[in-house]
Amino acid sequence: MSEGMGLLEQGAKLLLRGLMDEMTPAMEELEEALRDLSAYEPPEFLPNGDIIIRRKEPLPAEPDVGEDGEVEL
Repeated sequence: MSEGMGLLEQGAKLLLRGLMDEMTPAMEELEEALRDLSAYEPPEFLPNGDIIIRRKEPLPAEPDVGEDGEVEL
């Protein structure tokens, strides 16, 4: 009986270790995304149900791109 419990414990440890290895990249991406939240103001809830989340510092304006893909400087 104790041998079976030991094997069960070993299997559970291997399963959890495998899950941790699989989830590590996703958790790191989530951590990075949460750090980026400091660049935004708190959400505004409008009466019509829309939610607006504004950046604290707006992104720089993109240059106008012509039809041929050229950018005038």
